[in-house]
Amino acid sequence: MMLKLVSFSAAGRDGFGLVHAAGVADLGARTGFASLRELIAAPQGLEAARRVAAEAPVDVALGDIRYRIPVPDADKIICIGVNYADRNAEYKDGSEAPRYPSMFLRTRGSFAGHGEPLLLPPESPQFDYEGEIVIVIGKGGRRIPQEAALSHIFGLTVCNEGGVRDWMRHAKFNVTQGKNFEKSGSIGPWIVPVEDAGDLADLSLKTWVNGELRQEDTVQRMMFPFAYLISYISSFTELLPGDIIVTGTPTGSGARFDPPRYLVDGDVVRVTVPGVGTLENRVVREMVPA
Repeated sequence: MMLKLVSFSAAGRDGFGLVHAAGVADLGARTGFASLRELIAAPQGLEAARRVAAEAPVDVALGDIRYRIPVPDADKIICIGVNYADRNAEYKDGSEAPRYPSMFLRTRGSFAGHGEPLLLPPESPQFDYEGEIVIVIGKGGRRIPQEAALSHIFGLTVCNEGGVRDWMRHAKFNVTQGKNFEKSGSIGPWIVPVEDAGDLADLSLKTWVNGELRQEDTVQRMMFPFAYLISYISSFTELLPGDIIVTGTPTGSGARFDPPRYLVDGDVVRVTVPGVGTLENRVVREMVPA
């Protein structure tokens, strides 16, 4: 049975649980863990979740929850840039394939959960989408060797790593401003444990905007695969349980069309990773007080 581990809000409180066809089983009440991050960190956390799943209880109907990002209290959200060969060629700057991955950090508040609105900011018309596969760290560590790196993955989820393109060029060497507008991206709907997600080498993703396929690729074409990313990142920072690594987007984001096709109010972005899940959000113009 494939587990779908979710963080949610319902009836004025936050919780976490297992998604079934009919609803959500509350893991907080049934396991004693205070959060999904705490369950991920515990050696027997996944086993406890599987015991609850075998009972197939439902405590909250799906229609009564709001999805939060899967690990709302993640210590780190690390995003990888230009991780597919076609993406490097898109820049048309004649540069060779990079020796090391580009990366940046994002705040938790820059992401929304599945089904929640993406906020179109008034500061720019260049609001863009990027479908990506996400690694959730289970076993932490520092200077993790590549040959052991995959054993540090707890599970997988899905991301639309949206951003504001012109604000990504405000500074000479970083994209932090354009990648951290409030609720400009999304993660979810849930985490699937790595052993339930199938062969990691066969993962693929697709991104649609208003039903039009914009992105399609497989992890086999990543320049920096999962094991390398975990090893490289843990060289300079300690990875902790619940940390999120957003692994890069393939070609096809709105900025790469001629002319660019940026998101507007009312657009719907859907990202699918077979064996993991489908993340969908509507773009809504952010209302700013006068």
